[in-house]
Amino acid sequence: MSERDAARARIRVWDLPTRLFHWLLVVAIGIMWWSAEYREMDIHLLTGRFVLGLLVFRLVWGVIGGSTARFANFLKGPRAAMSYLSGRAAHVLGHNPLGGWSVAAMLLLLCTQVGLGLFASDEDGLYAGPLSHFVSYDSARKLAHNHHLVFNILLAFMALHVAAILFYAAVKKNNLVGPMLHGSRDAPEGAAGFTPVSPIRFLIAAAVAVVATLVLTRWL
Repeated sequence: MSERDAARARIRVWDLPTRLFHWLLVVAIGIMWWSAEYREMDIHLLTGRFVLGLLVFRLVWGVIGGSTARFANFLKGPRAAMSYLSGRAAHVLGHNPLGGWSVAAMLLLLCTQVGLGLFASDEDGLYAGPLSHFVSYDSARKLAHNHHLVFNILLAFMALHVAAILFYAAVKKNNLVGPMLHGSRDAPEGAAGFTPVSPIRFLIAAAVAVVATLVLTRWL
């Protein structure tokens, strides 16, 4: 065993709720794209509600969840980003300063996309967001156009996200996908993993997500 191997240990870095959110979102976005392309609007609207619930959950989990999931622990200022780029930053187990802001941008785009969808309507008014009646038909159509535009921006951003993952894997020899699947990764010996929280917090975040989704989609 080399000195490099001997100086490293396997630790937990991502909690299960964060990993479930990530992969459920990946699947849901794929379904959203497919259902929009093939005009399966019943599926599109239903999946949109599911994505809304996921986003509300992640926003709450970013405040009360495990340490590596919390926004306060990975949204850093410009100095931290520059320190990371220069290689002077300490080892980061979760999102690095650049990755953290990438996550924030992705969540902002997704929230914008879902928010527009809540008020959008198709040309015939047959398929409309649950809050579309709060705006005029012309406004709902403009919002539908913006909904489509933001999704194209989101696709470009996701392509950049995948490119970054491939760069880290090929150039920096840092596998980012594996830890998001099983939750663990190699780290310098003695490094602390994430700090877990009580399952009650998960139940709170899930309950808030369910209630918010039911209210915003007028199911409650």
